[in-house]
Amino acid sequence: MNGMKIAWYGTATLLVSCGSTRLVIDPYLRQYDKKRPRPPVEALSSADAALITHPHLDHFADIGAFLSAGLPKVYVSENGIAHAKEQGIPTEKMLPLHAGEEFTVGECTVRTFQSRHCKFDAGTVLSVVFSPRTYLRAGDAIALLKETKHWKISDDIFALEISGGGKRVMVLGSAGMDENTKYPTGADLLVFPYQGRMGMHRYMRPFLERFRPRAVMADHFDDAFPPLTHLISMKKFAPAVKEFDPSVRAFVPALGEWYDV
Repeated sequence: MNGMKIAWYGTATLLVSCGSTRLVIDPYLRQYDKKRPRPPVEALSSADAALITHPHLDHFADIGAFLSAGLPKVYVSENGIAHAKEQGIPTEKMLPLHAGEEFTVGECTVRTFQSRHCKFDAGTVLSVVFSPRTYLRAGDAIALLKETKHWKISDDIFALEISGGGKRVMVLGSAGMDENTKYPTGADLLVFPYQGRMGMHRYMRPFLERFRPRAVMADHFDDAFPPLTHLISMKKFAPAVKEFDPSVRAFVPALGEWYDV
């Protein structure tokens, strides 16, 4: 594949191709959602490297399975490496990642920027607390809450700019921004995680103003770990982007399909 392409494999898992180089971002097996197909572990593990935006459960906890399948190296925060050690995951192939770095992997150039996690609003929290599904699957909910305690972040959440073939993609691992960070504008594609707030189509607008992308792709809108999450309606996503700027392309990706950046 020439140029730059991107594919989505559920939740925040992305595969980015820069010429002959492939980078997998936040690989996650979605083992809590039995209705969704399992991501292709072997195909994703054949990437040249993994990039982890932050070491939360749905971004990093399954990294051991991908390492076992042959993933050659993983860029993740020092906090994430510590979490992996505590969970008995081999860390020999993990490289510490910090904000403000620039490095190359094959034909891809990666720049890291300080980011922030989305702050869940009251409506989102209450929609889980008062959902009948939460109580019908109370055992799963309790188990997940216990599991998330092993995967805490501090300030180790990054926005990633990946460049290659004359194209740039900006990937946000969560819908948050650091107010003291100057982010690059005009990326060919912004990957925006459409989860964590009520009215995400309105919440997204400051990100569009800050990043000024040429195109926007949603991710993280699926049911990552039920019953604590749910599938997000995407009906207002593209119209909200078009209302901001009619020239900006907006799309919701199909699982495992390649798109040109």
